[in-house]
Amino acid sequence: MNVIEGTGLIVSEPDWALLLTDELERAAAADHWRRITGELREREVLSASNAHAIQRLVLAYIVYDRCSREVAESGAVLKPKRGNPKSIARLSPYFTAMREAGSDADRQEQELGISPRRRAGAAKVETKVKRQQAGGGYLKSRA
Repeated sequence: MNVIEGTGLIVSEPDWALLLTDELERAAAADHWRRITGELREREVLSASNAHAIQRLVLAYIVYDRCSREVAESGAVLKPKRGNPKSIARLSPYFTAMREAGSDADRQEQELGISPRRRAGAAKVETKVKRQQAGGGYLKSRA
């Protein structure tokens, strides 16, 4: 479990080896994680409760990239199988998964306030600080 520099113990990075088998995807996930948490930290909207939402966003990015590579190589439409007169061209399951991952990423970006349209709506995380008054602990308030 790695802690992003500058975030203290706010959000710890998941162990990508438990979720992803490919070394390049693990490196990409770590880069996405650092970029997202860094941006949220700078805007003071990073919270420990956002950890799993950020993880889902990173995984949506990884799935999107994985599927887009397959669609780029094979195309969005699969050709009919040769020799089967009843076979028809159909939409690639990778294309469908890519679109779903893109939609999931869009939704998570909106929830986290990452998308440009939603940035203004993301509120800063409030840190509750107990103020000391002049009387300190000696005087009781009469309410």
